[in-house]
Amino acid sequence: MSNDDSGLVAENLVVRYGGHVAVNGMTLAAPRGRITGLIGPNGAGKTTTFNACSGLLRPTSGRVRLFGQDITGWSPQHRARAGLGRTFQRMELFDSLPVSQNVALGRECRLAGAQPWRHLRGSRTDARTLSRLTGRALERCGIAHLAARRPADLSTGQRRLVELARCVAGGYDLMLLDEPSSGLDKAETERFGAILQSLVAEEGVGILIVEHDMALVARVCDYLHVLDFGEPIFEGTPAQTLASPIVRAAYLGSEAVEAAVPEEAARA
Repeated sequence: MSNDDSGLVAENLVVRYGGHVAVNGMTLAAPRGRITGLIGPNGAGKTTTFNACSGLLRPTSGRVRLFGQDITGWSPQHRARAGLGRTFQRMELFDSLPVSQNVALGRECRLAGAQPWRHLRGSRTDARTLSRLTGRALERCGIAHLAARRPADLSTGQRRLVELARCVAGGYDLMLLDEPSSGLDKAETERFGAILQSLVAEEGVGILIVEHDMALVARVCDYLHVLDFGEPIFEGTPAQTLASPIVRAAYLGSEAVEAAVPEEAARA
């Protein structure tokens, strides 16, 4: 674990696809020990920003730093070894493998990225460490009882927790979660949010989350950045953000924003 708590910092990111500017001048900080939200309407550039931060695409200009290091030119594998984990909007689970093995892959992939020969010849110490970290991640996410099940037999909420547990097993200090509550009902979303909060409070990890469920955002996030048509338009606490006329205009007064305001006001 790095001694630098600055976490992930993006500075003046610009991403162009041909003549289209998908992200223009995005600056954000997601320090360790905090849940930071990245919100905005569909097509605002949120996932593009995630892809630039995780190394799936190279920004046209701007910088990405991780715990003080400039990682703009690093591969996704190099970033993972440095402590940056990622989940995706579309769940990527192996339905032919039990939950425990799906979760173990989070750690295995990180180790293999640093030392590929470990896939061919792993030590007994490696196996014990992998088993311990996998079990811990399963417990952390409340799905140890599902270890022998296959993802195909689970509910959407349970599958989302398997994906989160895989990221937790990787031992990442900073996690990027792309719409993790998609497909969850209210009870599952509340449980998911509580697990995220416990990870931050007890493990000290940092989380950057893209999410459309504004009630979840208001409940778990400490700070928000708002994108609209690729442009950063606001940043602040959830209470400040949800009360902003600029943000309300971007969301066109959507019911999602309106519904989150009372909950956040009570929290504040």
